Amino acid sequence: QVQLVESGGGLVQAGGSLRLSCAASGRTFSCYTIGWFRQNPGKERAFVAAITRSDASSPYADSVKGRFAISRDNAKNTVYLQMNSLKPEDTGVYYCACQAAPANLWSASNYPYWGQGTQVTVSS
Repeated sequence: QVQLVESGGGLVQAGGSLRLSCAASGRTFSCYTIGWFRQNPGKERAFVAAITRSDASSPYADSVKGRFAISRDNAKNTVYLQMNSLKPEDTGVYYCACQAAPANLWSASNYPYWGQGTQVTVSS
């Protein structure tokens, strides 16, 4: 089992920054990919960014390219999502998730392990 805990959410004005953290524990070596997803009420979880164990690719959703950056600290078993130039449309609950083996990392259904989420609210 893998346990994931997100932190770092909050209320920020448009143009501001936040850094989200995803701390992993348990069988963390089982996580080939860690992804970040955003969800709003009545909508499905939407892909934001991901980072693989090999760091060979770190894809981003088009809406966040150039503003968000994902990184990892292997010694701390933590993945970060640095969010800059935030916009009101970035508002939502942000979840990190673990994918055990290489697969389509854009789809939430391919991630069996999820954190509890952290709320990000960007005011205009």
